[in-house]
Amino acid sequence: MRIVFMGTPDFAVGSLAALSEWGKHEIVGVVTQPDRPKGRGNKMLMTPVKEYALSKGYEVYQPQKVKTPEFVQILREMQPDLIVVAAFGQFLSQEILSMPKYGCINVHASLLPKYRGAAPIQYAIIKGETESGVTIMQMDIGMDTGAMLDKVVVPIGENTTMGELHDELKTKGAELLLTVIDKIEAGTVVAEPQNNEEATYATLLDRSMERIDWTKSAQEVHNLIRGFNPAPSTFTSLPNGKNLKIWCSRLTDKTSEAAPGTVVEVGKRSFCVACGSGVVEITEVQPESKKRMPAQVFINGRGVQVGEVLGVQAE
Repeated sequence: MRIVFMGTPDFAVGSLAALSEWGKHEIVGVVTQPDRPKGRGNKMLMTPVKEYALSKGYEVYQPQKVKTPEFVQILREMQPDLIVVAAFGQFLSQEILSMPKYGCINVHASLLPKYRGAAPIQYAIIKGETESGVTIMQMDIGMDTGAMLDKVVVPIGENTTMGELHDELKTKGAELLLTVIDKIEAGTVVAEPQNNEEATYATLLDRSMERIDWTKSAQEVHNLIRGFNPAPSTFTSLPNGKNLKIWCSRLTDKTSEAAPGTVVEVGKRSFCVACGSGVVEITEVQPESKKRMPAQVFINGRGVQVGEVLGVQAE
């Protein structure tokens, strides 16, 4: 089978690497997003998929738009039997979807129809889900609306971070992809339509979501912190007006009548903050212009005191 792979971030590398190491089918081309400037120096960086593909000697294509007639013709000349998509970042036209013998399949990091869209891993944790997973679907013209070909379920623990769930889904999704391709080739795959009435959406994340709202419950605050770890991270403000990133937290059984955002306890290794309901324990932080550090180091530097209120300054 001749396969064209389309993907961009690290999550997609898992699926491409699995296909490459499997060696059962020919990868005739890898399509990824154009290189983007990143960091303080605006240095142009390759996408993780491009970096991996070049290391394996695959032909890499980076169209601004895959839908252009020029690139559609390039795809057609590759004569793909199957197009595999994983977190690519562009919509495919019906012309592309209909091109391969077996169509186009997508490796999506959620249990569809839940969390269609751009940030399914973050949303699963932010919304307090106890399980997530990967769905392989037959792509159609909608956004993650195609028929489901197979799923794998992954549990989410109370303290699971987005980064930990991402890595688990990356591995499980890659394994599932190979199973589905075997079924497609054998003609035994069963397509199950999605129930659109049960659909939820994981829209693009924005800066406003990173700021902790201490009036939320301790559970909601904890979910946000771990859902944004390691990216893009959450933050609050200190009484001196400087921002403080909050990287890790734990739920407690404590209660407090203090105003939301008030530091109610400072221990040797952590500090506790009152929320709209309940109290959350903060265990890892990053002061402005400094590196990530255990809360213990921050506390030893007199970074926070009982009675101080977080999040009240202009961000």
